Order: sequence, then structure tokens, then C-alpha cells
Amino acid sequence: MNPRLRKLLGRSRPTRAAIDALLQGNEFPLIDGGEATFVWRGHADAVILRHFIFGLETDCAFHRVPSTDLWHISLDLPRNSRIEYKFDVVEHGRHHWVRDPYNPRHATDPFGANSVCATDGYQVPDWIHADPEARCGTLQDIEIPETPFGESRRVTVYTPARFRPSRRYPLLVVHDGGDYLRFAALQAVLDNLIHRGEVQPLIVALTHPGNRLVEYPNDDRHTAFIAETLLPLLESRFPLFPDPARRVLMGASFGGVASLSVAWRYPGLFGGLLSQSGSFAFTDIGNHKRGPAFDPVVRFVNAFREKPGRPIARAFLSCGQYESLIYENRSMVPFLQRNGIEVRYTEARDGHNWENWRDRLQEGLSWLFPGPLWMVYE
Repeated sequence: MNPRLRKLLGRSRPTRAAIDALLQGNEFPLIDGGEATFVWRGHADAVILRHFIFGLETDCAFHRVPSTDLWHISLDLPRNSRIEYKFDVVEHGRHHWVRDPYNPRHATDPFGANSVCATDGYQVPDWIHADPEARCGTLQDIEIPETPFGESRRVTVYTPARFRPSRRYPLLVVHDGGDYLRFAALQAVLDNLIHRGEVQPLIVALTHPGNRLVEYPNDDRHTAFIAETLLPLLESRFPLFPDPARRVLMGASFGGVASLSVAWRYPGLFGGLLSQSGSFAFTDIGNHKRGPAFDPVVRFVNAFREKPGRPIARAFLSCGQYESLIYENRSMVPFLQRNGIEVRYTEARDGHNWENWRDRLQEGLSWLFPGPLWMVYE
């Protein structure tokens, strides 16, 4: 137990003033070596810590300090860990999921926001924040009226600072581009890494899906949209390198599956893949247990594993150690390597979330698009 909380609980009956002093004089969660202590204060039938760490019991009940309204729980977490969580407050049989009221740190995603706990050793990268010395690239929306989906689609294109029509640029196609901009600070990351010379200036096409769970797992319309509609359009409007080795597909979760699917269906059209926590579910025997949304994913990954070919030359993969997809992502590394693909793989003590993916961008982009001052981050 955290020594500050132990000192308080060592009293026979902690006073309200002592509890007030604990809450007002400390940052929460309390971090003590490899232990994180969470607190909640208020009347409730129960309080439950809902964290997003695969492999640990998800229902972690708080303990109430007798004769008080203070609740607490401690969780063992290794150094360099970052987790997202909520409190489940139970009153009269009703469950209310809330962010930690004593922790101002939070992360947003398409479903809302979670509280963030970071243990000793984790640092938010400095290159995710706008640098006043870095010139900003430009974002422009392009509406594509005719697509294989039978409807128009919007694509946002990033052009780097000091863009010149007279020079050529490599291309990065990003699935869920709007989410990368909102939740992973992608524009600031690109501006900063290009400014620092760690990543070469490049054109980035940020796609915005319709129903991503349907379109991303090896959908004919989606792969044709990227390869036969979007790429020719970009080549006609922007000075891109004609060499496929200078083109990279990128995505997270189902977006990683979509990226691999395009590369596999159009081998040699793209030279690289940047996949973050790719949802590469497969079966060697029996049925998978991930729900019906993964049925087309499993069919695709099984087919890819059966006849992979060599659709790309290089692949950067990352995954969080605290997510359920860690086994599948680890298994992809030797599989891709056996098929002649150069692979860089990295893990972090984090989960399936946008800030984990944000924190891996420097390593992935600088490896696939090395700038003049490229450094290798071990």
C-alpha cells in the first residue's frame, strides 16, 4: 500500500480533515515504485476500477475505509506503463462509469474520454506538441464524387511546409486519418519530425471511412478505392515519386488490417506498411472467439497466411503489451520475415488506444521515411 495512504489508514478513525488533506496534497493515482493507488470519495454501494489491461482481472473492487466515505485500491504496474481507466460507481444497483475526479490527465477517443495513469519512466513525447519553430504543413480536403462505394468520399491531404510543386515527394496513405488528427496529434507530429530532419517531407492522404468494420477487412470496394481511385487521383494532383518503394500504407487496429489487405491485393503497388495494433485475428484450428465483426478479418488473415506472397518490402509493426492482440502481432513478425519482408517491431507497456499509437509514430515514420538527420531510437 502507498505509504501516504498507509499513514492515513494507520489512524483508528481518519478524520474528514485528514482525508481532505490527503486528497488536496497529492497527485492521483499515487505512484510508489511498481504500485499505483487509486482513490474515490463518496457514498456508494461499491466502486470498481475498470482498466483496459488484457490479462488482468477487469473488475477490481475498491475497499472502503471503515467509518468514512473514502475508497481505495492498489494495482501492481511495471515501470514505463501507461494505462487508461474509469471508475464504475454502483448506487442502488445502478452502474455509473466516470473518470477519476482526482486525476486531471485524460485521453480522448471516438467513444469519449478515459483517465490516464502513467508510472515512473513513462514520458509524453515532446514532439507531439506544436513547436513554434516548426513551420506548419497544410491540410486540404478533396471530395471524390465517384468511388467504388457508390457514393462520394472525402480525403484530407497534408502537404509539408515549404512544399514545392517542382520537387517530388513520397506518399503515406493513412486509414482513419481524421482520428489520427484528432486523437494522435498527427499534424503536429508530422510538422515536428519533418522540421527536425528525422522524417523526410512527404504527402499524406488521410482517409475517412464509412463503416470501417465492414470496409476494412479485405472489402473489394475499399481496396479498389485506395489502389484504383485514390492513388491515381493523388498522382495527378501532386508531385509524387513514381517508385512504389516510396509509398506506404498505414493504419491502427482494423486500419492495420485494411492496409495489409490493400497491399496483398495489389502486390508491389506500395512498398511499405505501418501497422499499429493490427487486428490480425486468425485461426490455426477451430473457431475464433472475438465476435462476428472479426469473421471477415479471420477469413482474410487466414487467406493471407496461406498464400502471403511478398506484397511489400518493409513493414513497421507496433503493439501494446496490455492488449489482447499482442499474440497475433508478435506472431506476424517472423511470418513476414520468412516471406522476405524487412520488419521493424516494437512493443510498449500500454493498451489498445490512440495515445499508444501516437507515441510510436516517431519510430515508425523515421524508419520508413528517414530524413537527413535520421536517428535510430532503440
